[in-house]
Amino acid sequence: MSFDVKKEVRKFYGSIAKSVSSGSKKSCCSSSSCCGDISSSSIIYQGENLANIPKDALEASLGCANPVVFANLKEGEVVLDLGSGGGINVLMASKYIGPTGKVYGLDMTDEMLDLANKNKEKMGVSNVEFLKGYIEDIPLKDNLMDVIMSNCVINLSDDKEKALAEAYRVLKPGGRLAIADIITIKDINPEIKQQISTWVGCLGGTLRSEEYKDILHKVGFKDIEVVPEHIYTKSVIEENFLNDKNMGNFIQNIDLDMVDGAFVGAYIKAIK
Repeated sequence: MSFDVKKEVRKFYGSIAKSVSSGSKKSCCSSSSCCGDISSSSIIYQGENLANIPKDALEASLGCANPVVFANLKEGEVVLDLGSGGGINVLMASKYIGPTGKVYGLDMTDEMLDLANKNKEKMGVSNVEFLKGYIEDIPLKDNLMDVIMSNCVINLSDDKEKALAEAYRVLKPGGRLAIADIITIKDINPEIKQQISTWVGCLGGTLRSEEYKDILHKVGFKDIEVVPEHIYTKSVIEENFLNDKNMGNFIQNIDLDMVDGAFVGAYIKAIK
């Protein structure tokens, strides 16, 4: 890799958090894209009760699906959200697990953590805690979590095996992994996946379904499911990058037919 993935991801998402906090970004998910805009919050969380969720948490939502739905959260559970950003999934989860449960959000970006804590204060919840750290080195004890969620974040890691091994470590025996992520379903030019813009846009670091399953098996998970849900067509990708000033040059340099239908939003589930 010709660039530092963590540095570029931190810089990109830090700038988004600043934009939301300053009010200059009306929505981080304003079009039909994800992780840089693949799905708007209203679409991702359609049917969910978003009452009391702070506006800035909604506007800083950068996911590709709603992991809270298929995590099947229960009262009193302890939950960790990897790459929690502005806190939307954490704050939503806090409603399900109630006052006897606890939800942790983990993020490496100071600006996102500041935004998340402000959203926590606005919502007035006491069963939520945001932590600074890397998903490849989770600052929590072994066998602590009932559920680990993540929304379009694992693809941003440059060491996915380490990230998923850490998720396995902090889960209790029988604990559940509930990830929404983007996977690749057809071959594309490797040079496309080596660009900074595609990495921070959640496309460059994607795995095939089989690769995802192999890593999950390797680190110890069982009952693994990878379920494709949303195909990213040429028009969706084009709209996504055209609407983002940091990524606009990307589509000028590639054959969009080559990436048409190459990426899919998927639900990934497994048990420790």
